[in-house]
Amino acid sequence: MPDPRVVAVSRDDRHRFSKVPVESITLVEGHGVEGDAHAGAFVKHRSRVRKDPRQPNLRQVHLIHAELFDEARAMGHELTAGDLGENVLTEGVDLLGLPTGTLLDLGGPVVRITGLRNPCVQINRFQPGLIKVVLAKADGTPASRPAPPTGSAGASAPVVRKAGVMAVVERGGEVRPGTAVTITLPAEPHTPLQPV
Repeated sequence: MPDPRVVAVSRDDRHRFSKVPVESITLVEGHGVEGDAHAGAFVKHRSRVRKDPRQPNLRQVHLIHAELFDEARAMGHELTAGDLGENVLTEGVDLLGLPTGTLLDLGGPVVRITGLRNPCVQINRFQPGLIKVVLAKADGTPASRPAPPTGSAGASAPVVRKAGVMAVVERGGEVRPGTAVTITLPAEPHTPLQPV
């Protein structure tokens, strides 16, 4: 496996599915990616804002592992940086295997992982059939329907979510492609990632 590093960074100031790759992003402590529609201390995802706009924003930064794009290609889907709405595309980091509370140092700026992204119906709207790449049944076979919404009774159903992880900014600064990623695990016992 290659050394852990940042492959690409993206942001978008509007609520769209994909984000725009850029030369660098600036992380702001307790806020998220400067100039991104999902930044802020409180929730920014539209469905969550309707329920309770004062919920803390546990989804300030979205990270995806580039290895997912290889899986997608093998299943007939071409993806590029920012396509799945991620802010940070990594390589050599087992994001999905990290416990809740893991710190990722992105060359100075630090994010704390809060949980898994829950793949929604928008993924199939972006590319029909793409849900089978980012969501699998507990036995590993691809799922054909989106996972239940986060916060619903079925959200903890036994499925494998592979659409990346969500994080909050613990220390701000600039993040650029090529930057090494340093991983610091939280104290044990570790808590597995859950959808947020």
